[in-house]
Amino acid sequence: MDSIERKTLLYRTAVEYGDYTINHVQGCSHGCLYPCYAMMMAKRFGKIKDYDEWIKPKIVSNTLELLRKEVPKYKHKIKFVHLCFSTDPFMYGYREVNDLSLDIIKFLNSENIKCTTLTKGIPPLELSEFGKQNEIGISLISLNEGFKKNIEPHAAPYKDRINALYELHKKGCYTWVSIEPYPTPNIIAQNFDDILNAIEFTDKIIFGRLNYNKKVVSYSKYQQYYNELSNKVIEFCKKQGKEVHIKEKTFVKLKPKLYDKGCVAYPD
Repeated sequence: MDSIERKTLLYRTAVEYGDYTINHVQGCSHGCLYPCYAMMMAKRFGKIKDYDEWIKPKIVSNTLELLRKEVPKYKHKIKFVHLCFSTDPFMYGYREVNDLSLDIIKFLNSENIKCTTLTKGIPPLELSEFGKQNEIGISLISLNEGFKKNIEPHAAPYKDRINALYELHKKGCYTWVSIEPYPTPNIIAQNFDDILNAIEFTDKIIFGRLNYNKKVVSYSKYQQYYNELSNKVIEFCKKQGKEVHIKEKTFVKLKPKLYDKGCVAYPD
């Protein structure tokens, strides 16, 4: 696996449910085609030339060296460190990435720093040995493997992600699922309840809409659709006693339509 070195690694993220984060790999082999925001930004800022370069990840070889230098500087500010927002900590088929991620978590935990992880790969069972302060998550936007093959071509099968997360749950780990970026029915028609039921065991659900895709706004009632699903997630989590977070711009209060004679009606 190719490698690069960086001058800095640990930083404060602007992502709404984040705190500090690190991205110890450049690129991601999963090759998601939503499109992938991380890939778009990497291309925009000249870190990669194209998609083919993006899906050939490069590991940051001096990751642990940088963390040993940077953690003492920021430790008093850090609530938790997230792995990762622009790559995947448990990249499917890349043992080198998995091993480095585990080393990172082990080091941060030794400094009494909590970690959160999110993957489209397989969260390893070894995470259950690191204590219960960490939060282990998977991304899941469907149960349809044919859809996954088209939209997340090189990521782990949905069923394998869920099964691995369930095993960690049984070992007492805090588990969560990010249902994001969730597609509209004109992209794929599916039963949202089936997805919720498949992850009933988890401790938290984050839900977010699909952005940067013209097919979403071409669906005439896309905002009403996301509002309805947001409410469904909230009610599901409330009933099950789970934590819930609805991403910004996913639920938007619809503006009323104004008609003659002073009548006001809300969109259907």
